[in-house]
Amino acid sequence: MGIATTQGATFATGPLSGLRVVELSAIGPVPFACMILADLGAEVLRVERADGVRSFERWHRELDRGRQRRVALDLKDADDVARLLRLVDDADVLVEGFRPGVAERLGIGPEVCLARNPSLVYARMTGWGQDGPLARTPGHDINYLALTGALHAIGEAGGPPVVPLNLLGDFGGGSMFLVAGVLAALYGRAATGAGQVVDAAIVDGVGAMLGMLTAMRTAGQWRDERGANLLDGGAPFYTCYACADGGHVAVGALEERFYAALLHGLGLDAQVLPDRDDPANWPALRQEFARRFAGHDRDHWTRLFEPTEACVTPVLTAAEAASHPHHRARDSGPAAPAPRFSGARAELQRQPASCTSGAVRPSGRPWRFSEGPTRSPQ
Repeated sequence: MGIATTQGATFATGPLSGLRVVELSAIGPVPFACMILADLGAEVLRVERADGVRSFERWHRELDRGRQRRVALDLKDADDVARLLRLVDDADVLVEGFRPGVAERLGIGPEVCLARNPSLVYARMTGWGQDGPLARTPGHDINYLALTGALHAIGEAGGPPVVPLNLLGDFGGGSMFLVAGVLAALYGRAATGAGQVVDAAIVDGVGAMLGMLTAMRTAGQWRDERGANLLDGGAPFYTCYACADGGHVAVGALEERFYAALLHGLGLDAQVLPDRDDPANWPALRQEFARRFAGHDRDHWTRLFEPTEACVTPVLTAAEAASHPHHRARDSGPAAPAPRFSGARAELQRQPASCTSGAVRPSGRPWRFSEGPTRSPQ
């Protein structure tokens, strides 16, 4: 057991500087959410399993950045549970991703932690939520998307649903809503002094993100068929096209002036084309657009459309995106914190801290492992 810092690291500063977060090691949305908090300046202490086991550990290396210290605890051991609870005494936020009931069974549930530290924000991340018939059922991003209706809507006409990586469920419906909940609870605490439990579930977050599509469906402007709608690749002016070299371009010419720029770049006359507002004309328009784009390579279309308002961009690989001039100019990409602030910019700790004993917290305020008074609301 031990807390560690990374030698030679520059610790983050930012709008959340001074916020102390205890992260109970998990996969997917929990480390991503805590990475965001760390990027924004929070001090995140991760509690690892004492046996060192962590599923998909190599996948999470980038998500692990910014942890200023880690501690290995056996949460089935009474002494280590007591140590964790003393960490909770010093924390502003605790984040856990256990299945419902597990934290309570370990003696570290919200009732126990809030009794010790009434100002604590206790954040819980699950796929299905803390209650309901599926609450204790195992699952992953793809399963949660399937039951929200989101997965059914993604894919080409006549084809099967297409998995949108794990961005929509784990990170969008999960991590982002967890972070929003934590920040909202902290804002409420500033007024009342009281913490509370944040129950973030991927199915809830994805369901909330589907609100606009649900409204479109109710208004008769969205069909359940894949590839038949304005925003699912069905519209010929909002989809991707193959180029002569096998590359692709993405077209997002929704507004009239953007559509006009698209037609001009493709050498097409709007007066002789069918009305784009009638979905019955979409197959003919798509066929013509596809024929034109297939006549040149991706770089040709990139050069042609880049100075225009056509909303046509190359579909880049991850390696190509990393070297794109726009991202390089902004120093953006997977390793950059977002959003940005005028008052402070995070200095990233690129590598996570290792679990070694005896290290002292840089600010001089150690996390407590010894007995001491619990913290009262502030």
